[in-house]
Amino acid sequence: MRVSLLLPFFALVACASLSGGRDQHYVCPYDTVWAATSETMKGYSVMSENKSNGIIETAWIEMEGKTRPYGIFGREGFGNRERARLTVAVKKENDISSVSVLETRQRWHARGGVSQQAMKWWPIEPSEEVMEEVTGKLNARLKEKGCETSL
Repeated sequence: MRVSLLLPFFALVACASLSGGRDQHYVCPYDTVWAATSETMKGYSVMSENKSNGIIETAWIEMEGKTRPYGIFGREGFGNRERARLTVAVKKENDISSVSVLETRQRWHARGGVSQQAMKWWPIEPSEEVMEEVTGKLNARLKEKGCETSL
């Protein structure tokens, strides 16, 4: 019974964590795309890098977020703390390689009330600026190596 109650929650969390991903496809060998992706991510706080799985993950980075008032009275809550991390997946698909960039972004206590639910990290939309920065750097590196983007 408890498992059936938790399934919708896990589905919601999984969907929230997958929103905002960017997929790029390149006509280029996997090793070339992996090397360019690895080089691009060196400017970030890389926590794990696994070429055989094609996954690079960064650590959580905390920052000052945008002011986002909530509630009918436009309350500010407990500051504007946000945190974000990046997950990049490189995969080989026949003659092309694909790169998926996903930013998971959360905000501290964006909800009202005094319950334990109010005092935690809540998922928010990824930063378009960060996604543009990462994909722009990656596209530039791969273009230098002669790789073309594919639809």
